[in-house]
Amino acid sequence: MSVLPVPAVGLDDRFARALPEMALPWQAEEAPEPTLLALNEPLAAELGLDPAALRSPEGLRLLVGTSVPEGATPVAQAYSGHQFGGFTPRLGDGRALLLGELTGVDGELRDLHLKGSGRTPFARGGDGLAAVGPMLREYVLGEAMHALGIPTTRSLAVVATGRAVRRETLLPGAVLARVASSHLRVGSFQYARGTGDDALLRRLADVAITRHHPAAADAENPYLALFEAVVAVQASLVAQWMLVGFIHGVMNTDNMTISGETIDYGPCAFMEAFDPDTVYSSIDEGGRYRYGNQPLAAEWNLARLAEAMLPLFADDAERSIELAQAALGTFRPRYEAAWSEGMRAKLGLPDDADDAAVAGLVDDLLPLLQADHVDHTSFYRRLADAARGDAEPARLLFLDLAGFDAWLSRWRALGPDGGAMDRVNPVYIPRNHLVEEALDAATGGDLAPVEALLEVLAAPFDERPGLERYAAPAPQDFAGTFRTFCGT
Repeated sequence: MSVLPVPAVGLDDRFARALPEMALPWQAEEAPEPTLLALNEPLAAELGLDPAALRSPEGLRLLVGTSVPEGATPVAQAYSGHQFGGFTPRLGDGRALLLGELTGVDGELRDLHLKGSGRTPFARGGDGLAAVGPMLREYVLGEAMHALGIPTTRSLAVVATGRAVRRETLLPGAVLARVASSHLRVGSFQYARGTGDDALLRRLADVAITRHHPAAADAENPYLALFEAVVAVQASLVAQWMLVGFIHGVMNTDNMTISGETIDYGPCAFMEAFDPDTVYSSIDEGGRYRYGNQPLAAEWNLARLAEAMLPLFADDAERSIELAQAALGTFRPRYEAAWSEGMRAKLGLPDDADDAAVAGLVDDLLPLLQADHVDHTSFYRRLADAARGDAEPARLLFLDLAGFDAWLSRWRALGPDGGAMDRVNPVYIPRNHLVEEALDAATGGDLAPVEALLEVLAAPFDERPGLERYAAPAPQDFAGTFRTFCGT
C-alpha cells in the first residue's frame, strides 16, 4: 500500500486504537483501472474534502483504498450477527474496510468505509468484491433517504475498479466509499459478548456512548441508558421507514446500527401498492423482513442487543434481566407514538384533532388501500388535492368508492391541511423500475439515467413539470415480478 500525499485527508484510527480486539489491520486489493462513476460533492464539502482532489488519480486511489494518508490504519471490523434468525458468531467485514475516522466541518466524527475492496479473513466463501450495480444502488438509495430526512449512512463515491466480478454473469466491479456516524452495530456487541471479555464489552459500550449517546454518560446507570437510547432511535427510524414505504430487506443484527442510521442498502426497495406482506428480497423466502413485520424484527434485534449487554446493566443477573426487559418494553410505545405522529402529519391533520378519531381514520384507511392495491406514495399526494377541494385524483385510485367516500367525509371533518401534507409526503421516491433501469444502463457504461434519477430524488417533495414518469408507479407486469438481490 502506498502513502498518499494528496488530497489532504486526516484519517484517525480511534476505533482501531480503542478496540484492537475488534479491528484487523488489512489492505485493499489493487484496482487495475479506477474510474470515478459518482462523487457526492455536497457530502465531500460537509466532510471538508476537496472534490477536485478526490477526482484526481491520487484521490481515486484513496477512494478504493490502495493509497491512504500517512498514519492511517485501515481495518476490517469484527462483529457477529443473527442472519434471518440464525446466529453466526464471526461475520465481520468480509469485503469491506474502515479506512478511518474523519472530522467534518461541523466538528462531528464520521467513518470513511469501503465496500468491495477485496477479501479479508472474514470473507468466508465470498470473493470480497462488488459490482457496479449494487454499489450504485446504495449510493442512490442512501441519497434518497437523506433527502427524505431519514437517518442514513451515505455514499461519498462509487469507483469502478476495472476488474470483472463473477456473479450470474461477469459484471464490472466497483468500490463504494461510505460515510457513517460509525459502523457500530448490534452485531458488534454480540461479538464482544461472545469473547467472554466483559472489559472489552464495557470499552465498546463506552465508545458507543461517547460517539453517539453522550447523555447516557451522566445517567445513574450509563450502560442501561445507552441501551434505552438505542431503543429510542431505532423505534423512530423504523417508524420513518414504514411511513415512506421503505423495505430494508435484510434486517439482520449486523445491519442495525447503534447510532440509529439506516445501513446496508442491499435487497431493499420501496413499496408500491400498499400491502403489509410485501417482500422484494430474493433471499427472504419466509417473509421475515416483509414491510409489515419490520417493527417486530427491530424489536427482536434489540432483544439480542439487550442479551449481549446484560453483564453491564447490573451485577446481579436477575436484576440485569429485569432492567433489560423494562427498557426493551419501551420500544412498542415509542414506535407507536412515532408512527401515529407521522400518520397524523401524512394525513395533514391538526395537532388538536381528537386522537381517537385520528387513530380510527388510520385503522380504517389501511385496509382500503390494501384491498384496492393503491399506490402508497401517490395516494397521499393526491389526498392533499382533496384537502384543497378536488377529491377526484384520489378517488380514481379506488374501486370501492362508497368505502373511500365514507372515509373521506370523516377525514375532511377534521380539517386537513393540503399544504402541510405536501411538505411530508414525497412526490418522488426511488421507484423500483426506474432504479433498475438506471442501474442496468450504468452497468453498460451509461451513467446519465443514474445522474438524472439522483437529481430528481434530491428534492422529493417538490413537484416539477416534465418529471411525471418519476412519480408514476411501476408497470403492473414489472411490479408483479420484481425481486431484489444482495449483490454478493
